[in-house]
Amino acid sequence: MEQINILYQSILSRTNTKFIRFLFNKINLENRMNAIIGSRGAGKTTLLLQLIKQKLPITKTLYLSADNIYLTNLNLFELAQKFSNTGGLFLFIDEIHKYPNWSQELKMIYDYLPDLKVVFTGSSILDIYKGYADLSRRVLTYYLPGLSFREYIEFKTNNKLPVYSLEQIVKNEISFDGFKPLEQFSEYIKSGYFPFFKEPGYIEKLNNTINLTLETDIPNHTGMNIATVNKLKQLLYIVSQSVPFKPNMSKIAEMIGINRNQVAEYLHYFERAGLILQLREATKGIRLMGKVQKIYLNNPNFIHLFAEGNPNIGNIRETFFFNQMSPYHQVFSAQKGDFTVDSLTFEIGGKSKNNRQIKNVENSYIVKDDIEYGSGNTIPLWAFGLTY
Repeated sequence: MEQINILYQSILSRTNTKFIRFLFNKINLENRMNAIIGSRGAGKTTLLLQLIKQKLPITKTLYLSADNIYLTNLNLFELAQKFSNTGGLFLFIDEIHKYPNWSQELKMIYDYLPDLKVVFTGSSILDIYKGYADLSRRVLTYYLPGLSFREYIEFKTNNKLPVYSLEQIVKNEISFDGFKPLEQFSEYIKSGYFPFFKEPGYIEKLNNTINLTLETDIPNHTGMNIATVNKLKQLLYIVSQSVPFKPNMSKIAEMIGINRNQVAEYLHYFERAGLILQLREATKGIRLMGKVQKIYLNNPNFIHLFAEGNPNIGNIRETFFFNQMSPYHQVFSAQKGDFTVDSLTFEIGGKSKNNRQIKNVENSYIVKDDIEYGSGNTIPLWAFGLTY
């Protein structure tokens, strides 16, 4: 326990609190058990440490990574019990998916240590409701996506823009001062989605993040072998060279030597892990998930990584819109136009885009790249990066 506390104090002392993610003030630390999930590189560890540093009594709080060597001799429940018995109130566990039987022991902590509050992080592919240890009614789950365009601006320039609702954005009720949105936007879509954009070697780290997701996160969650990992890489490459596209499961399966059901399963894992976005048709009734109409890479930075210097600008525009809307809005394919979001229809394009595709469509909007200001039903594309 002493060694864990030394490591905790050391990493906490090095935690910078100058820039705070949007999720910081949304997490209810009065809840007995909170989960923060998100893809690799989204900033979950930093968020945990900032919460401790700014909101909690440091001496009554303990932070550790779930792969800490100390846990080889003492299980997680025993550690939590020992910490609670010495007056501990808050236990923060990073990367819980790296600890075997994590759901069972978290359930024990919840059931037998009522005075201890727990916050843990996990990969976005982690299903906290999977398995026989029932955590679903015990855990409050938060999702941390990559940086919004608004957060990127703040992190890079210290210019703090307010969060705008979708309703405010489509009414063109946005005001901005002190920065040039189009100039910053072009940098963001190339290398601004993950908080480590300020560090050297962003593209290399982006590539490493994808490889670790394919080689470690997905296999550990699903029990896949090395041969299957190679299939995952083949599939992601095919997706990256084709997006956005309507998937032909049989054709893709034939290309990489698997069956069509496996293709759908692997794409589901990619989506959960934050590698792709799947655009579905809206459904009603007993069908909860509509048919996939298009597949996109998760964010524009991934497009630049895979495009080898020749990204498709139309793909970038649609991916940015879908990526920034999807964390907190229902996004579906549109019969006319590109997307429907909360019953609104959007057509995405460049500066010269007209409204031919959505003419006579109620509650429809043209979203244009390369414009700073909007008017009427024309909205600047970059503005949709201000919703969180």
